Amino acid sequence: MSNYRKGCRNQLLKALQCFFGFITGTLAQDSNDAELELSAVRHQPEGLDQLQAQTKFTKKELQSLYRGFKNECPSGLVDEETFKLIYAQFFPQGDATTYAHFLFNAFDVDKNGSIRFEDFVIGLSVLLRGSVNEKLNWAFNLYDINKDGYITKEEMLAIVTSIYDMMGRYTYPSVREDAPLEHVEKFFQKMDRNQDGVVTFDEFMETCQKDENIMNSMQLFENVI
Repeated sequence: MSNYRKGCRNQLLKALQCFFGFITGTLAQDSNDAELELSAVRHQPEGLDQLQAQTKFTKKELQSLYRGFKNECPSGLVDEETFKLIYAQFFPQGDATTYAHFLFNAFDVDKNGSIRFEDFVIGLSVLLRGSVNEKLNWAFNLYDINKDGYITKEEMLAIVTSIYDMMGRYTYPSVREDAPLEHVEKFFQKMDRNQDGVVTFDEFMETCQKDENIMNSMQLFENVI
């Protein structure tokens, strides 16, 4: 992999790692006395047993995750502005607003303008412990901004540009102004098998599954908690 491509990939992975590490950090603590304190919040999450069945987390892990979530979001819900503020803390040298918007939409499965604890923990379960196909499906959904089943160059450029904006001007390796567009062109050369100007879900899945670097990156979060 070229230094250019490696730098682009590492930027995206760092962005995801920082946010997930921020919320899941409480899992390193002793959770023997952890209990879900539902009465103090406006939104009460689904029962613990139900969430355990829907995710790949243990009861104690869910309790610890809930503590971390509630500490940052006492109401039990995260709106987009709060999400952006949390995310911006990790990238003061850049503007994380647009990337946080795209990531928020990927977690807001109900499209109601807020992320519930259920939304967060189910998505986190996929990213941390899901199968390769589940993780790739989540990634495709992130890039498919309008959810029409295709990734266009415009959508990919919007995501990639937002990553560069978030990382700021002082990235390593340093990047040119046209780097986001070049990244998108390389992506489409590899992914768009029939050269019709869009990347389908099948094209995305097939190409990713044959790429060793992408497959290795899918294992990145498995040992976070």
